Amino acid sequence: MKFAQTLKRWRHQRRFSQLDLANETGISSKHLSFLETGRSSPSKQMVIKLSETLQLPLDAQNQMLTDAGFAVSYTKTDWSDTEMLPVREALEHMLKSHMPYPGLVLDRFWRVVQFNSAAEHLYGLFGIHQGDSLIEHLTTGVLSEAIENWAEVAHFAALRLKAESITQGGVPEFDAAIPKLINDEIILENKVSPVIPTVIKQGDVRISMFSTITQIGTPKDIVLDDIKLELYFPLDKETDEFFKKK
Repeated sequence: MKFAQTLKRWRHQRRFSQLDLANETGISSKHLSFLETGRSSPSKQMVIKLSETLQLPLDAQNQMLTDAGFAVSYTKTDWSDTEMLPVREALEHMLKSHMPYPGLVLDRFWRVVQFNSAAEHLYGLFGIHQGDSLIEHLTTGVLSEAIENWAEVAHFAALRLKAESITQGGVPEFDAAIPKLINDEIILENKVSPVIPTVIKQGDVRISMFSTITQIGTPKDIVLDDIKLELYFPLDKETDEFFKKK
């Protein structure tokens, strides 16, 4: 029955009707109904097929398999393990190549896994170091004092947290942070820029940046499924010169 409950919960969370999920998976709605009531037991192939149709994260796919009585399909390798060396080296290469602009690697919970030296210096100004949670710093007021367009940045950080929480089936840390950051009354300027900038003001220094986020394309490990590489780029000449002088 545990698998039946997990399947039903994820189906509701992904907003599939029984008929829609059955059609997408290539089975009858009656068969799916029997799986959700526990009247039928799934094969391992069926669990994987349903998990993929529901676009579950790898750890949730493992949980579905466990609940159905099968061995897990995906590993969870420690980041420092030698098997992770090629990935660590690839990310290190991208971080170094991105200099003199900031870049960092984050895990699922927005903890800093790795900085390049530009990001280490920039984030260090706000007391943020490797291993720290960006969510904690976003919600404690430290960054709000330094980011000129805080309401805008916080609002869109909340939207990103909300989207990631939904994808992962609910993340308590994210769900607790969202109300502290979201601002439904935010009014964008009439002239909307192509990206949401992060504008930092420290003394006489004012820098404006945007970021890109990259993920591992074909993860087969839970840790890699969660890793994100965030690279910042200057939005104006002054910001470009600021980083090139460092």
